[in-house]
Amino acid sequence: MALNYIWIAFFLIGFLVALLKLIFFGNTQIFNDLINAIFANAKTGFEISLGLTGALTLWMGLLKVGEKGGVVALLGRLIGPLFQKLFPGLPKGHPAYGSIMLNLSANMLGLDNAATPVGLKAMKEMHDDNPDKESASDAQIMFLVLNASGLTIIPVSIIVYRTQLGAVNPADIFIPILISTYVASLAGVISVALIQKINLFDKVILSYLAGLTAIISGIIIYFSHLPKEHISSISTFAANFILLSIIVTFIVLAMVKKINVYDAFIEGAKDGFNIAIKIIPFLVAILVAIGIFRASGAMDFIISGIAKFFAWTGVDTEFTGALPVAFMKPLSGSGARGLMIDAMTTHGADSFIGRLACTLQGATDTTFYIIAVYFGSVGIKNTRHAVGCGLIADLAGVIAAIFVAYLFFT
Repeated sequence: MALNYIWIAFFLIGFLVALLKLIFFGNTQIFNDLINAIFANAKTGFEISLGLTGALTLWMGLLKVGEKGGVVALLGRLIGPLFQKLFPGLPKGHPAYGSIMLNLSANMLGLDNAATPVGLKAMKEMHDDNPDKESASDAQIMFLVLNASGLTIIPVSIIVYRTQLGAVNPADIFIPILISTYVASLAGVISVALIQKINLFDKVILSYLAGLTAIISGIIIYFSHLPKEHISSISTFAANFILLSIIVTFIVLAMVKKINVYDAFIEGAKDGFNIAIKIIPFLVAILVAIGIFRASGAMDFIISGIAKFFAWTGVDTEFTGALPVAFMKPLSGSGARGLMIDAMTTHGADSFIGRLACTLQGATDTTFYIIAVYFGSVGIKNTRHAVGCGLIADLAGVIAAIFVAYLFFT
């Protein structure tokens, strides 16, 4: 429903801005620009979706191999002790623990199709023990904020889009996204824990958070001391090496479990092909709406206003060109994806704005959509502090993405 209103708003605002330009400035060319933008963006949306077929088929096949090889279950065991501390309201052995760990593990690997059904199952299992059926329980809020913070290890879809749009090194946003999404998740967990009075100094929680924070801090410190001309090449090499190592690990684990790797790959690849085809109408629709909004000058007006504010404060304003992605992401994943693609097609996939837009896209998830789907599935009306904590995670992810982009891409 949110995307429906956003789509209509893009159209109407774009048309109204164009009408005002006609009335006050006599600009008749503006309507030609709008029509050209409609057809040009429809063509772009189709071409991008069609071009995604090969890459998405490949990645979905590889991820299915990893799933069948037990990678999701392995991640679940690794993070299990931490989640038992973050969900003190759930008794030990509660059936929701398994679903929670599978959901978050699948999200980390970019397995959206596997993550959502098991996430809804986890929400229902927690709701069965919720005494107030119309209000979210503490455990349900922690689970939702962890989802909304969007912790992702492999940003498959973003790498695929960058490949399609001609990025020289599509995976160069891998480490910046990993850092940004971790900061968002950490901020979300801390905000929820403070409200729910969860002891963050518990030795289990502290060891996990300290360990992960040390790794992320080490990455930032290492790259901050590198010469600017070496940062991109080293981070790209590291990202490519890590991704290739993960793929090999998927295959080896599947072989150890005596899984037919080829059949598993084909099974996942079929899903990837179907997803690529299904994306076409959605991507065309949102890109056409964004095209009208941009061609009318409405987007430039908003961005220039923000840029002038930051210029007044003495801050570099180059990052403002990617901010539409940050504004849209909490509301609509499809809308933010469209704006990310628009940023890359307008400024270039390897431009600072293009890379920052991709980092912002991967930093967090669609908070309001997740709240609507997960809480709506069990009839929760009182979200309590879920929205506030989710937005804190979003803000932290956006700020981290901007700082990391300046470190890696300038």
